[in-house]
Amino acid sequence: MIDLAPESAPNQTAYFMKLASDGAYDGTIFHRAIKYGMVQGGDPLTKDPAKRAQYGTGGLSAVKAEARAQKMTRGSVAAVLIPGKPDSAGSQFFIVLADQPALDNQYTVFGHVSDGVEVLQKISETPVDDKGLTTDRIEITHVTIRDMPAEPFVGEPPSELAAYRAVLDTSAGPIAIEFFTDKAPNTVRQFMRLAAAGVYNGMAFHRVAPGFVIQTGALASRGAPLTEKQQKLVHNLAPEFNDTKHVKGIVSMARAEAADSATTSFFICTGTSSALDGVYTAFGRVVDGMAAVDAIEAAPRTGETPNARIELRSVKIERKN
Repeated sequence: MIDLAPESAPNQTAYFMKLASDGAYDGTIFHRAIKYGMVQGGDPLTKDPAKRAQYGTGGLSAVKAEARAQKMTRGSVAAVLIPGKPDSAGSQFFIVLADQPALDNQYTVFGHVSDGVEVLQKISETPVDDKGLTTDRIEITHVTIRDMPAEPFVGEPPSELAAYRAVLDTSAGPIAIEFFTDKAPNTVRQFMRLAAAGVYNGMAFHRVAPGFVIQTGALASRGAPLTEKQQKLVHNLAPEFNDTKHVKGIVSMARAEAADSATTSFFICTGTSSALDGVYTAFGRVVDGMAAVDAIEAAPRTGETPNARIELRSVKIERKN
């Protein structure tokens, strides 16, 4: 996923969009790669394996020179140029997978990768021959141009957020949570944004303390690393301590010693814990699925660590019935 930058490179962006809409990139390949450094594609000649000797020479000299990017940072999408010819940009582009200060002020950047860097890193591992051309065909099957999707749960007031609930899909069964948007609006908003972005997908209940809490949401328990876009959403939360009593079924944010250290981890109370009142941010309560909570609490464990992985497959945000 690439966020285009028409404000800094209007002509290159418009040309890329037109080609994509016309299907010009369909069937082309990433013909050059530097492991964890760069991938290059967009040459129309790469559609034909018989023209391999010409890969890298097609689709150029179609766009006049535009402003050069001051910084070539990780995820930058730039127009390929013929050395010494500033007006030689065209359909070809390259994406850098690490900051490249040696390329600062040399290329027109017309976009930035907002999601999928891990896929590009995998592509960059493709073997190359003695000329730097990839030996395997990694095709661009299609490029879709679409409007920038609105970030969910950003601008809605707490009264509108109250119309939603969360459903945790766990290996012990579903758990439905109702939010306290009046008591912890910012925590609820952040939890909903993390859930909608898939941050909680593939996690585990890593802590089970019978009569106290079951806990999940720790990034270390996630089966796969976060994407770059997901990583940008994770940040420390200011506390929203409130008068909610921590009784069975209450959902609250976990944290370290610092009051503002909560990020993604949260717990569900399985008993009354008055010591947590007013010092942890309670932001919801279980309204359905206590049988699943009880099953997780009863799981065999060593200390507070479950002996077998208890999955949190996903957290779905849905409107209340």
